[in-house]
Amino acid sequence: MMNSLPDQFNALVIGASGTIGTAFADLLRDSLRCASVDGLHRHSAPPIDFADEHSIAEAARILGAGGRRYHLVINAAGLLHTEAFMPEKRLADLSYQQMQATFQANTFGPALVLRHFVPLLASERAIMAMLSAKVGSIGDNRLGGWYSYRASKAALNMLVRTAAIEVARNQKNSVLVALHPGTVNSRLSQPFRGETIGRQPRDAATDMLQVLDTLTPADSGSFRSYNGAELPW
Repeated sequence: MMNSLPDQFNALVIGASGTIGTAFADLLRDSLRCASVDGLHRHSAPPIDFADEHSIAEAARILGAGGRRYHLVINAAGLLHTEAFMPEKRLADLSYQQMQATFQANTFGPALVLRHFVPLLASERAIMAMLSAKVGSIGDNRLGGWYSYRASKAALNMLVRTAAIEVARNQKNSVLVALHPGTVNSRLSQPFRGETIGRQPRDAATDMLQVLDTLTPADSGSFRSYNGAELPW
């Protein structure tokens, strides 16, 4: 697994308490080639909370102390619905509260992960993957609805693309990618028949790691599906 990375590589999973994040962390810990797997979430040590800008910077500072560098960073944190709201079906459903919460989780938090964790990427080869969503594709949007979620993931894709251009200037062996996991049986997808049509989390994580393993610096800034296909912006 992840044979393109150096032997005894270091990995970091953000959102490691979620369904997909847990699957990523478990798979990587099972790999003999992976030396360490750090998992961050709201209750980890150090904690990371996308509602708290300082926690993102502080987590990076603590993990990077002593020169620690990561060959693989995966952000699996995201938000589609809460007990207070479901994805909007109509313009009449839009509200600041829902848009702010969705963008904070799916766009603002990941943007600051890029800011603070890109400097922790290893120089020889490193991959940073942001879990995005195919519904964030503007070109592929034919159904409408899900306003905040679609827009927040489209904005995330732009952040990844823009950061990849900057990072390529000084970290030529790094790959930044927006990654669509597909439908997974998780808390996020369960209200939408996720337990019926979704893949098992471990299978989804395996698929995505296989895709990441094939990417080269020339692929940095792209938007990929779990099956390796390049998705339209």
